[in-house]
Amino acid sequence: MRPATEAELADILKGANAPLAVCGGGTRAIGALSGAAVQTGGLAGVRLYEPGALTLVAGAGTRLAEVEAALAAEGQRLPFEPPDLRALLGRGGESTIGGVVAANESGPRRVQAGACRDALIGVRFVDGTGAVVRNGGRVMKNVTGYDLVKLMAGSRGTLGVLTEVSFKVQAIPEAEATLLAEGLAPEAALAAMRAALNSPFEVSGAAHLEAAAAGGASRSLIRIEGMAGSVAYRLDRLREIVGPWAAVEGEASAALWRGVRDVAPFAGRPGAVWRLALRPTSALGPVAALQAAGLDHAAIWDWAGGRLWLCVTGASDGGAAVIRAGLDGHATLIRPEPGMAAVPVFPPEPAPVAGLTRALRARFDPRGILNPGLMG
Repeated sequence: MRPATEAELADILKGANAPLAVCGGGTRAIGALSGAAVQTGGLAGVRLYEPGALTLVAGAGTRLAEVEAALAAEGQRLPFEPPDLRALLGRGGESTIGGVVAANESGPRRVQAGACRDALIGVRFVDGTGAVVRNGGRVMKNVTGYDLVKLMAGSRGTLGVLTEVSFKVQAIPEAEATLLAEGLAPEAALAAMRAALNSPFEVSGAAHLEAAAAGGASRSLIRIEGMAGSVAYRLDRLREIVGPWAAVEGEASAALWRGVRDVAPFAGRPGAVWRLALRPTSALGPVAALQAAGLDHAAIWDWAGGRLWLCVTGASDGGAAVIRAGLDGHATLIRPEPGMAAVPVFPPEPAPVAGLTRALRARFDPRGILNPGLMG
């Protein structure tokens, strides 16, 4: 089913008597979906764009590429750097802006600009009863009622089907540059990245690829963006903190960060791919546990250690038991290997959180028809 209007979607949900599999472009969905497919691609189009007000409103089925092109024509962008995971997941198709919101997808710039949900200022969606819900607005100062805007970001279609999303956007900076060091051990790289982020020099990316992910020597990256003169000044000041790292500028810098954003080193590589959310001070623990267990792996630390990507081979469960045992954070299975159907995609929720999740689903989808079983 591919509804062309919000009203048509509401009628579909009102009349549904069996599970529905909600998806946008299908380019970033994880976990098994069951039921008749409901695709949002018919709910497309940029509906309001005011460059001077730094706001954009689009139908949830609008292609991400269309949104980014409209913004780029005015020298603007989405602040949170949404990743393109098609190569990693081995998929084609076109990503939709609603799918980005439903997954709360955020790239390396999250350390400076915040997550997708932080740029989201309004949503419209149809809940599991077929009711149309609107929350937030089309301007940045709008504050109304409960914050369903934040709730819908990352809900993966389990509470409602998004029909429209509103964002605050930002100007594309005049210049960007990346400090690059090769051969650092993870401990040294993470310490350098944390020091850079704790400085006043507005770091917009901090990542480390260990040797197995970099395809040679390990690679550590620290990005800054802004006016050309400011970028040059901050490069010099950051070198006083981290050492004499090399500088990569312009498109060469952007290419490095697209690779981190899209987890390019793991695309086409055998192994189960995990995404971990951690406290940066705990970033070395999962890798140490895999090493102790003798499991082959490659690691990419983003967000100065707050996000860890792992590609694990040599275990029937993809390393789940080792990774999730005593983990000080959350581990999501992004790309399983064959035979891993029994491994939960999402980590188990603590009892209080699970209770809140059940209550929310009972409120927004009392019949349990929207992506049932996807997130617990």
